[in-house]
Parts: sequence; structure tokens; C-alpha cells
Amino acid sequence: MTGQVAQMNIGLLRHPLDDPRTAEFADNAARVNALADRSPGFVWRCEDEAASLAAEGISLYDGDPCALATLSVWDSAAALEHFVMRTVHGAFLKRRAEWFRPQPDRTYVIWPVEAGRLPTFADGLARLDLLRANGPSGEAYDFEFLRANAQTGAIA
Repeated sequence: MTGQVAQMNIGLLRHPLDDPRTAEFADNAARVNALADRSPGFVWRCEDEAASLAAEGISLYDGDPCALATLSVWDSAAALEHFVMRTVHGAFLKRRAEWFRPQPDRTYVIWPVEAGRLPTFADGLARLDLLRANGPSGEAYDFEFLRANAQTGAIA
């Protein structure tokens, strides 16, 4: 599997975005998004998640106002992993339990996409369902699968 990848993640904040307990996360979202936009291998990200979800008729977590989602495309899985794990994003990721409620199942998915094709949240949710139901595969995977298969050259 080489070529572009999409990623989607969903989550439930412990408190609304305008709550002081979520301020550090909320105050840095634009900074982290701007870093993503400038990162090597970045292709595209959904910039208005709420509007996109609404346009697709998707209500995450039964419409909970603390639900958040991201959707992006990268030139390679390696570029995505570098941004997620080895930039300031990684520091915030390590602190996710401060801001996000624990979930009983996977909350993110990575999958291959054709160059030039922009995924939808419906695409991402379908891949997340696939990952949850069947575990990681070439059609829907996580970073552990990515690392294991990158060493074999199966994923670029």
C-alpha cells in the first residue's frame, strides 16, 4: 500500500470547548492545525468539521455538543505519523486524557485514498466501523499496524 492516506478521528471532550478546563486544548487548536497545513506531506484537511458533518447528515455520539472530529489527507502514512507523533501535536496527544472522555472502542482510522480524492466523514466512519469490526487491514488501520507493515515496505 503506497500513496496517499486519509485519517479521521472522533472524540468526546470532557467539557465544552468554551469551558475553562478545555481552554488549553481549544486555545492551541488553530496553532496545531496551522502546523499540519505546513507539514511535509500534508495534502488537505476539513476546515469546518461541524458544517461538513451537518451537510452529510452525521450526528456524532448522538449529537453530543462535546463531540469533535478531524479528517485529513496526507501524501504518505509516514508523513501523517511524523506529524501526529513527532511534532507539537504529539505533546497534545499525550495529554488527551485531560480533555477527552475515554472511549470503549477505537476513535481513529487511517486508510488509503486515491490521489486527488477527498474523503468524507461518511467514508471515515465506514472505515472506522471496518477497523472496529475486523481489526486492522490494508483497508482500515491504526498506527500500530502502520509501523508493523512499514518495516516490510507494505505501507509507504
